[in-house]
Amino acid sequence: MRHFPQIILLLFCSLFFGCEKKSPSTPPNLILIMTDDQGFGDLAIHGNPFVKTPNLDQLASESAQFERFYVSPLCAPTRASLLTGRYHLRTGAVSVSNGLETVDSEEYTLGELFLDNGYRTGIFGKWHNGQHFPNHPLAQGFEEFTGFSAGHWSNYFNSHLEKNGEEIKFEGYLPDVLTDEAMDFIRKNKDQPFFAYLPLNTPHSPHQVPDKFFQPYKNAGLEDELAAIYGMVENIDWNVGRVMALLKELELDENTLVIFLTDNGPNGQRFNAGMRGVKGSIHEGGVRVPSFWRWKGKITPQQISTPAAHIDVMPTLAELFGLKSKAEKPWDGVSLVPVFEGEELESRPIYSHVAFLDKELKSRPGAIRQDSLLLTLLPEGVSLFDLKNDPGQTQDLAQSYPDQAKSMEEKYQSWWNDVSADIVMIRKIPVTNQAKQIVLPAYEALLEGEVRFFEGHGWAQDWVTNWKKESDFIRWDLEVLDGGIFEVWIEYAASEKQTGHEWNLSNSNSSLSLAIEEEFIPELIESPDRILRKEAPEQTWKKIRLGTMDFSKGNQTLTLRATSISPEGAGDIFSVRLIPKH
Repeated sequence: MRHFPQIILLLFCSLFFGCEKKSPSTPPNLILIMTDDQGFGDLAIHGNPFVKTPNLDQLASESAQFERFYVSPLCAPTRASLLTGRYHLRTGAVSVSNGLETVDSEEYTLGELFLDNGYRTGIFGKWHNGQHFPNHPLAQGFEEFTGFSAGHWSNYFNSHLEKNGEEIKFEGYLPDVLTDEAMDFIRKNKDQPFFAYLPLNTPHSPHQVPDKFFQPYKNAGLEDELAAIYGMVENIDWNVGRVMALLKELELDENTLVIFLTDNGPNGQRFNAGMRGVKGSIHEGGVRVPSFWRWKGKITPQQISTPAAHIDVMPTLAELFGLKSKAEKPWDGVSLVPVFEGEELESRPIYSHVAFLDKELKSRPGAIRQDSLLLTLLPEGVSLFDLKNDPGQTQDLAQSYPDQAKSMEEKYQSWWNDVSADIVMIRKIPVTNQAKQIVLPAYEALLEGEVRFFEGHGWAQDWVTNWKKESDFIRWDLEVLDGGIFEVWIEYAASEKQTGHEWNLSNSNSSLSLAIEEEFIPELIESPDRILRKEAPEQTWKKIRLGTMDFSKGNQTLTLRATSISPEGAGDIFSVRLIPKH
């Protein structure tokens, strides 16, 4: 009877105050936050004298912080390595556009790893590793997806996004919307293990940010570009704070690992902690990023000097969470669990490579890092740096230590020969009746004749214009994975003087023709840019049905031509859409 008061107290506490704790056997959750084009120096905790990041600084103070954490110089390659534990070149992700951002569907992703181990999985933000099934996030281990699959988005306010295969307009500022979606996912799955991947789109251009985040930096005397970037970073910080507050509210704080990192160096010259290089560079400033790992009671807050990389995330999570992997291809990364426990990793090289959109893939620019040494390999030659004594890379030691430089160059070349052996540079767009629809954007088309991209580069959301001759045409090279009948729609714009022509769409099985009699003057969607943008703007398009087409399994070319073109041209083309008819 002497335990009766304690029993009554526990029962009272449980019923009225909810003070019982969740079972320690509940599997832990993962929230992985990655930002776009935020450099190592874009944090107050890293010495930036302008930007305010109190929530990220707090997160860092409660985390294991990697002083030297490396990613790739560009967006899509980093995401590929993060999601697979393998160097991006092995996965098929070479660059950022023209299909070269796509991860092979056979690769085993973080989404699949967690899904296979009983987790609910969701991604909320920028995918950038393949727009089409089976390379789409919903075919790569993620059960829920809100965001966009291309390299960037043209408008950050009241955006049209994909949500689980459907196009939906969301009200509000895009990073806030994406965070809202992630938080809804967390609430919905609070009683079961979940993996929430939150790859935010900022501070990537276009430079759009609400006044309340922009104006303080403008008032402090910063130019519009920097005020916009730091405003976007402060907005990121605010959204990270919302996520952390939600974990406390739901009592998930101690059973959730939160990882924060960024995908490459800063998108322009600004404070970057004294490092050389920016986004797109294989120097320190292009690839060394923040990496915070916070798990209360499991990972001790500490500063970690051991070099680590994006390829290490997947094997580390597999060991930390006790996950069984079905990966058939070996990881390039290693588990960082021993480092969290105060042990040293065996010395190893960490490699970097950057490819832009050249037709020929070259081995340089590239880099190899081992311990404190960095060897950069550029078309004009190699340079050797001692990062411990020269973190700003001011003194090239290659001539002083030729044997060391030669040895590291040979290691790099051997690595390059290995990882680049199976790369295919010409990519076909997969077509499958398993998808709700296949969007063939104009910027993924091959152009023939005098047609051109409106913006010029053929980046995401660009369109084809200057269609004035019948000899002009565009084509999409397709790999039809499973044949069938597809309903075909086209998105176009044309003035009254550009009507009267006929669009002809054909593949090896069939063809469709449609006369354009109705003008459509596009409405430019308001785009509150802080500085002149590089990307194509967002505008409305006329969507019209052409008919149905038969696609047989195998490689095909879909070709769009125009006939009876007026002197004013045939207007502009934004996309062709294929909807399977089951």
